[in-house]
Amino acid sequence: MSRADRERQMLDMAEEVFAERGYRAASMEEIAERCGVSKPMLYEYFGSKDGLLTAAIDRSKAELYEATRAAMDRATTPQDVVWRGMLAYFEFMDAHSRSFAMLLQEPLVATPATGEAIEQTRRQQSGLIAPIIAALAPEMPRPAVEAYTEIIIGACERLAVWRLRHPEVTAHDAARYMTDFTWNAMRHHLQAPVSGPAPAPDVPGSEGSPDDLTGPPHRRS
Repeated sequence: MSRADRERQMLDMAEEVFAERGYRAASMEEIAERCGVSKPMLYEYFGSKDGLLTAAIDRSKAELYEATRAAMDRATTPQDVVWRGMLAYFEFMDAHSRSFAMLLQEPLVATPATGEAIEQTRRQQSGLIAPIIAALAPEMPRPAVEAYTEIIIGACERLAVWRLRHPEVTAHDAARYMTDFTWNAMRHHLQAPVSGPAPAPDVPGSEGSPDDLTGPPHRRS
């Protein structure tokens, strides 16, 4: 197995164990055993348990960026950018739900380096969201753009954690809730009137985007 493949395997197993046990209870011994490698090899690659967790966060950060950026690049309107970005975010969270829940619910159990890695992920997503808000509302003061960006990021995180207790709420549903929330919050700032997100196609996981929002996200047409 190449070094890159071995590292990928270690990170996959680490994410799995961290999700199952939580950071404190997870052990390098168990992760090494699941990988079929020695514990010294795990330390050789990552230095420590915290280094392993930080590497796992960094990998997820890069994957999240690529997923949301690629989705947004396919959009044709600002409204479509928001919709596709939200949908990609929640679909990514579904794929990593247990590990991300652990990170969001146990932010103080690891070292400051791990906390900084999580915060970098938030800043990365801020870099995607803030320009969209600024483009939609060019007259909005910069502090307001930053404030709305932080509110949206926080709301997305809490909604992702809440969905763990409500598996019936799909990524498609969550994206609709957040899109509706975003438009309603910013309605009076928008340069051109936007009547709020219209219902997306009634297909779970659909990438369809409404041109116009006309009602609450749970409404179907």
